[in-house]
Amino acid sequence: MPFTVAIIGRPNVGKSTLFNRLVGKKLALVHDTPGLTRDWREADGSLMGLRFKVIDTAGLEESFDASIPGRMRRQTERALARADMALLVIDARAGITPMDRHFADWLRKQKIPSALIANKCESKVGISGMYEAYELGLGEPIAISAEHGQGLDELYTLLQPHVDKADAADALAGEGEERENLEKYFEVYQEGSEIGFGDQPENEDDKNNPVKVAIVGRPNVGKSTLLNALVGEERSMTGPEAGITRDAVHVDWEFAGRKLRLVDTAGLRRKARIVNEIEKMSADDTLRAIRLAQVVIMVIDAEQMFEKQDLIIAQHIVDEGRAMVIAVNKWDTVKNRDEVMDEIKHQLETNMPQVNDVHAVTISALNGVRLDRLLQSVLDTYDLWNKRISTGKLNRWLHAMEEQHPAPLVQGRQNRLRYMTQIKARPPTFALWVGRAADYPETHKRYLINNLRRDFDIPATPIRFIVRSSKNPYVD
Repeated sequence: MPFTVAIIGRPNVGKSTLFNRLVGKKLALVHDTPGLTRDWREADGSLMGLRFKVIDTAGLEESFDASIPGRMRRQTERALARADMALLVIDARAGITPMDRHFADWLRKQKIPSALIANKCESKVGISGMYEAYELGLGEPIAISAEHGQGLDELYTLLQPHVDKADAADALAGEGEERENLEKYFEVYQEGSEIGFGDQPENEDDKNNPVKVAIVGRPNVGKSTLLNALVGEERSMTGPEAGITRDAVHVDWEFAGRKLRLVDTAGLRRKARIVNEIEKMSADDTLRAIRLAQVVIMVIDAEQMFEKQDLIIAQHIVDEGRAMVIAVNKWDTVKNRDEVMDEIKHQLETNMPQVNDVHAVTISALNGVRLDRLLQSVLDTYDLWNKRISTGKLNRWLHAMEEQHPAPLVQGRQNRLRYMTQIKARPPTFALWVGRAADYPETHKRYLINNLRRDFDIPATPIRFIVRSSKNPYVD
């Protein structure tokens, strides 16, 4: 396991800014509002060649009840339990506060190496606060400016011996594991097994990459509860309040031998109801998660049926070309189940005919009911999203389709369907060459797409269809 650094501190001292600086991307939301970060977030970080894991945590507050600050504190404590080192960040411009002293005392009692980071030292205003930081008893503070990238060389000097030591330990462990695997291989080989190094599947590299799965939906439909139920721990904050999740939370996990990267996102409301900048930032982060995902689990509330906002979210998923699975949550509370399921199917067939037979799985995230079926639907839909059809099969099929139902005539002449091929997967995308593309009607294109889904078994995933004109060799 790589060396892991947790960034902790009171709210609004620049923890997420330092996190983004170390990971080299703007993954965490940054704003002047205190307490923006609520769930801890993990990513690969680097600093002048050093490689390590970085955890961004929620702001520490003296709250031990069931309130949102209390739940944020417990999330930070869980993150700290996963780390090899803690960086306590203070705002040097604000000086040392009683809360800084309290959490420095708390950190010294933890069984983990720690260091003090004096942030916002880009000007002389922060120098006095940096000298005050000595009284916290965490050693010499490191003066940095996370926003401007200043002082990171001193942070490198601090982290280097710890990272090198962890890398050396991993290298020794890796050598022992590799030796053990080779011994097992030769034992099996000597017993007459036909296993060989050349027997790996063609797409083995692709299978080793995690399937990126985003969990989206309206606020308070159970997205975070679903993530927690899948991974078996309270990875994301939950509660009766709507809009608890702000940052997209990434979790690497495994199901049925397949690696998954689950992403819990903030709830999407109608644009007219988004009134503050923080919610707008969270919505943009959710849309970005959809764009980067491969399969999207859209969670809907079984008690509220399909609302207009659900259809808007589903349409956005389809427009982005992502594979989609619908999780009908809170199914244990539904009484008229047949009517609800029929209504869901009717809404999909009526409002989204471009995606037929989307998998809709009824679940209870709170009770952990039918989650295995949901994940199996995710993997099945992912395989459909990656499906490829040979050009020979497509053109034999195209010839049969044209004989059954040719394209409409153009000025009394036949508009021939000349050639068809699949130009990419993810989602399946096909190109069709016709005599006159400008006069090829949308109705005939839908006829081909519907029969393509039926004959080649491609349900539950978007299909993109590009119509092009064939070049006339005698035009000159």
